[in-house]
This record gives sequence, C-alpha cells and structure tokens, in this order.
Amino acid sequence: MQTRFLSLRFAVCVLVLFGCIFATSALGQTLKLVTKFDLPGPGGKRFDYLTIDDDDHYLISTHLAAGQTYVIDLRTNKVIATIADTPGAEGVEYVPELRKFYTSNAHDNTIGVVDLKQMKVVKKLKTEAKPDGSTYAAPFHKLYVSDERGKAEAIVDVTQDEIIKTLHFDSETGMPQYDPVARKVYVNLQDQNIFVVLDPATDEVVGKYPVGRCQGNHGMALDPEHHRAFLSCEGNNLMTVFDLDKHAPIAFLEMPGGPDVIKFDPGLARIYVACSSGAIAVFHQDDPDHYRKLENFRVQHAVHSLAIDLKTHRVYTTEQEEDGKPVARMVVYEAVTSR
Repeated sequence: MQTRFLSLRFAVCVLVLFGCIFATSALGQTLKLVTKFDLPGPGGKRFDYLTIDDDDHYLISTHLAAGQTYVIDLRTNKVIATIADTPGAEGVEYVPELRKFYTSNAHDNTIGVVDLKQMKVVKKLKTEAKPDGSTYAAPFHKLYVSDERGKAEAIVDVTQDEIIKTLHFDSETGMPQYDPVARKVYVNLQDQNIFVVLDPATDEVVGKYPVGRCQGNHGMALDPEHHRAFLSCEGNNLMTVFDLDKHAPIAFLEMPGGPDVIKFDPGLARIYVACSSGAIAVFHQDDPDHYRKLENFRVQHAVHSLAIDLKTHRVYTTEQEEDGKPVARMVVYEAVTSR
C-alpha cells in the first residue's frame, strides 16, 4: 500500500512538474502562427530584406538567390507581382511619394528602381560592390544604400534617380537608418565596430563612435522617440542598445547564433531579431534604459529577415527550408500580448 502511495505521489509530482514547464512556456510565448503561404520562386534559395508599403498595404520581399522580388497584398496574402531583373536582391526600400521601391542587387552591383504602377524595373544605377541594406531620408528625398563589400555608402537623389555622392570608409558597411527626430543618417561600420553619423543636409560624416562589446554591428533598428538604436551584432550574438544622445552603448543582451535583421515595434515596445540558427529573439523595452529577453521563438533554420506591420503588430518572415527540405514560403505571426 505504501509503495503504491509513493508511486502515485511520484506520478503526481511528475505531472505537476510538466504542467509548470508547459505553463511557463505558454506564458513566455510571444508569437503565434497565423498562416503561411508559398511564394513563386524556387525552394531552398535564400531570401533577404522585407519592407511594408503602408499606402497600398503591400509587403515587398526580396528573394536574393532567385533574383526576384515579390509584391504581396497584405489584405489577401496573395502575391500580385513577381519583379524580375533584381539579381541578388538584398535590401529593399519603399519611397511613398513616388510609389517606387528600390532594390539592392548584389549580383550585378546595381540599385534597381521599381515602379509600383508598372510593377517592373524602370532603371538601374551602377554602384560599388555588393549593395545591401538601405534607408530613405524623406525630407531630403535621398536614399542611402550600403555597398557592403565596396566599403561605401551610395546616396541617391530619388527625384532624379541618380547617385549624387558616394562615401568611402575603411570598413564594410552594414545597415543604415534614417532618424526622423534627429534628422540624421546612421551607418554601421561592421569591421571596425563603429557607429557613424551622417548629416543628410551635407552628406558629411559628423560623428564616429565605438559600440563597445558589440562585434560585427550589421543590423540596425531605431527608436527615434527615445533616442535609441538597436544593433544586431553578428560577430558575438549580442543585441546592443546604443544611446544616441550619449553616443555610447548602454545594454548588451545575448541571443542565438546568426543574428541578422532587427526590427522595433514601438506599440508593443518589442525588439525582434531574425537569427539564422533557427530563432527570432524577442526583447522588451521596459523603459529607454532597461531591456529584457522575452523569448527565443523557434523558427526554421536559415531565417534571416523579418518585417513588422506596426498597425496590426503582425510579424512576417520568409522560409527557405522546412525541416531541411527546400521551400519558398512566407510565414505570418500574430504578437501574443497576454502575459
């Protein structure tokens, strides 16, 4: 009888333990799958940046290794156009007033100008080696494109669709971002672990600052309201918070291997980082000086990028494989906010 009682008590303890683990996991969940759908390109080929056109409710997705770019209607989750002639498309940036977007074509070292009315490439601008991330400074009508291997920043006047200046550095250039509050452009110098400030009025460098323990500061997102930059440090898997007033890092948080694109959702005070080892790292901004990890949300291996719809808080990401098998797929997640 005593043996049976002890066995029963052990079984109850095991069930309670597993229940606690499950409850902790459920409470810690930050994203929930909404839907997934196939994309036209070949499976197993790498994707890169995504961006959202809020005016038309479009999601624009580059399929780097397939040399194609997709325009997806977010209201129906349908691909409405496949843009060819974007070889090795990495970065993509939407310019609202012109209803155009610009692709960074790494395989022919060009910036592609895509007219959304015609749904085709209407012009190509020759640039340095391997154009990658880009950002748009709307008040100045200028697009900034990081020529990663060319160690340069190409500056495009979008009213003319011409490169008007190229800045050269002693480092490969990572993701640039335009700060609409400070009216400055920031560029990552990822070989030197340096954060550069440009004045878009003159296109001159006005500051260079070290990013501390962050190694390989490739990805960047901004919280302009609180004067913070979030850096994805691919060299040592850290998410670094950089104070734009003090010009110094103030926080370092660990994340899974292969961190790449980083995005900030101010409505939820969340930072998301796509990590190619198979996770989306999710952090919370408690206040501008304090941050904490919420979850390493598991996704497929080789997920490099994501985009956030700031109105719905949905997170979009692309998959090139599923459990090791090649796919070409868009995945949509809902933010879980009940904690």
